Amino acid sequence: MLFDPLKLRDVTLRNRIMVSPMCQYSSEDGLANDWHLVHLGSRAVGGAGLVLTEAAAVEGRGRISPQDLGIWEDAQIDMLQRIASFVRAQGAVAGVQLAHAGRKASTSRPWEGNAPVEVNQGGWRPLLAPSALPFKDGHPVPEAMSADHIRAVTKAFAQAAGRAMEAGFQLLEIHAAHGYLLHQFLSPLSNTRTDAYGGAFENRVRLLREVVAAVRAIWWERLPLFVRISATDWVEGAGWDLEQSVQLSRLLKAEGVDLIDCSSGGTVPDAKIPTGPGYQTPFAERIRRDTGILTGAVGMITSAEQAETILRTGQADLVILAREFLRDPYWPHHAAAKLHVKIPPPVQYGRAF
Repeated sequence: MLFDPLKLRDVTLRNRIMVSPMCQYSSEDGLANDWHLVHLGSRAVGGAGLVLTEAAAVEGRGRISPQDLGIWEDAQIDMLQRIASFVRAQGAVAGVQLAHAGRKASTSRPWEGNAPVEVNQGGWRPLLAPSALPFKDGHPVPEAMSADHIRAVTKAFAQAAGRAMEAGFQLLEIHAAHGYLLHQFLSPLSNTRTDAYGGAFENRVRLLREVVAAVRAIWWERLPLFVRISATDWVEGAGWDLEQSVQLSRLLKAEGVDLIDCSSGGTVPDAKIPTGPGYQTPFAERIRRDTGILTGAVGMITSAEQAETILRTGQADLVILAREFLRDPYWPHHAAAKLHVKIPPPVQYGRAF
């Protein structure tokens, strides 16, 4: 099952293994470079079915850090094109994640403390958000987005989709999780607006639906579109939760989304998250069962047997690995050996297999 192909519109994955978007914080002016080529290319060589870039900011002010990858201007296309071409040449599908950090933008890299970066240190202001609520104490108060801001961000996602097409990517994922801008609109913990984009469920999901529609209008109909969501904020009795995620997934399926990438958390810094092996997989299972849309499971998936069980028991259609791929770029080959499945290695490596 893990090594069965998965057809998504006119694209077929050679297996059900996806490399999760993992920020590398290694860009200058949003430009990809040799690090990104080797990082992503090695996972394609390693046998993954789908390789996604890290979050690519659709606006410069939408970066998590000054060192984030970008897709907000044409100058960023060339190296992305080289990366996508190499990934495809290794038999994997090349995808890109489109993102905007909102109020969580302009922070330092994790190994530098994730602290706000001031303007005189290469950061930027104002930050944009649905409401003028900082992510946490000590972080800047963002500017509540105007109607013009909302239109500009929606247009930026659509323009980024056009650049992704030019770069030769075969799949797009819209990042609406982890407390970044689109998730900020979804959650009442970060969205206290009283206009058409706040309050009731149908208003809080409006921006994401508009972004999906704008991207789908640009992105080729024959190519798949994913949306990553945080299925819950992990704040009991408040915030965004699984029931709302099920409702949203039904809407997104009807609007041309092919798969929901089911993660969680990120809206508030003090959420109590019960992490453990496969701890987010039940979200993928519930959304898949109740809506009929394809889902991807992510979160502490490490072993071949665990991944195979997730798929065979109908909990998800795709397993999405992050840290395990950092530890082992050739995880699919090792998983195949454990499951007694033969998959071809790169011809250059054949004698080692």
